[in-house]
Amino acid sequence: MARTPRFDHVGVTVADLERATAFFVGLGFEIEGRTFVEGEFIDTVIAIPGSRTEIVMLRPPGGGTAVELSSFVRPDPEPGSAAAMANELGLRSIGLEVDDIEAVVERAKADGYGLVGGIGEYEGIWRQAYVRGPEGLIVSVAERMDRGTDRP
Repeated sequence: MARTPRFDHVGVTVADLERATAFFVGLGFEIEGRTFVEGEFIDTVIAIPGSRTEIVMLRPPGGGTAVELSSFVRPDPEPGSAAAMANELGLRSIGLEVDDIEAVVERAKADGYGLVGGIGEYEGIWRQAYVRGPEGLIVSVAERMDRGTDRP
């Protein structure tokens, strides 16, 4: 019987690797590694001959699922829909549980990023918002309300 898989990372292709990396570092991620990948291995896996990409791997403090950012040196990246809304097909957001949603939202605003909508509340259990980051990337931030915080 096959072993149950472990969720290791989410891969995101970006045009501006520095800006995307800074966005995730601003959300609290730590850079685990950075490298270029090219050659037979990557050509086989992604089916793009002659490709070269730079990758930054980021993880939350203490471990957990990583975010792999990659930016293609060759071939040129293909633009996506930076204004995609939640009903557009495809990967729509990366979800993070946070301790202080207001602090995360304010940090994102200070870095030039805004909310897609507002901070919503679900059944007195969760507060959640979508932050639109670089290149249209959406990060869902959610805070549990039942953690004994000072909030009403």
